[in-house]
Amino acid sequence: MEVRAKKALGQHFLTDLSIARAIAQALEVDEGSVMPTLEVGPGMGVLTQYLLEREDVDLRMVEVDSESIDYLLEHFPQVNGKLMEADFLKLQLENFFPDRFCVIGNFPYNISSQIFFKVLDYKEQIPQVVGMVQKEVAERLASPPGKKAYGILSVLLQAWYDIEYLFTVSEHVFNPPPKVKSAVIRLRRNGRTDLGCDTSLFKSIVKTSFNQRRKTIRNSVKPLAKEYVIPAEILSVMPDGSQVNLLDMRPEQLSVEQFVELTLALKKIS
Repeated sequence: MEVRAKKALGQHFLTDLSIARAIAQALEVDEGSVMPTLEVGPGMGVLTQYLLEREDVDLRMVEVDSESIDYLLEHFPQVNGKLMEADFLKLQLENFFPDRFCVIGNFPYNISSQIFFKVLDYKEQIPQVVGMVQKEVAERLASPPGKKAYGILSVLLQAWYDIEYLFTVSEHVFNPPPKVKSAVIRLRRNGRTDLGCDTSLFKSIVKTSFNQRRKTIRNSVKPLAKEYVIPAEILSVMPDGSQVNLLDMRPEQLSVEQFVELTLALKKIS
């Protein structure tokens, strides 16, 4: 029995076992610990088989495709009771993981960004994510400020996670082959416990700025002037020691810390 890849689910099954093993090994667990881990979209179990070999991983899986569920139960009977037939994006994860857990997977291309937004919702519980995504998405998430790839998810994720681009994966090791290359990234929770600013305003500023990324910050935050006092200048020190007015910059030039400075400088109209 083989599972037919479904375009509507963004399925591209990895066929190179050495890459599957490398992804499974990229998940880092403290020596002597066992980490509850959720595999998203196991498909035909190419990654699952190597995760099951790890004694430091307590594996659960979530799969939306009933055909894949049948395949997994037939070929990996040990996953019975650990495999959920559900949409990861709709799961109330706290019902299955009361404490910390990691996330891993060859993520379906059509929901990869949404998976990371979901991870952000559970950032206090998820210390690490290892995932294969489109190369373009991986570059975006790991991009430093000043690069074209740097965007909304780069800032929101890098506020809470250190992100590593691990390796590139050819399109020719999938069935069916996607039209683009893929890449494996690892996110590890950083030491930040609080942004030190209004997080909802922070998110709003980041999204508003990048949705008009050709505009300067001054112009992109204008709609917020109904609720907030926007100063004439917000001075910030760059890594080279020079001083800049954040309002004169474009969003891709601002670091996470500078978006925090920007958020703190806006005062709500009482």
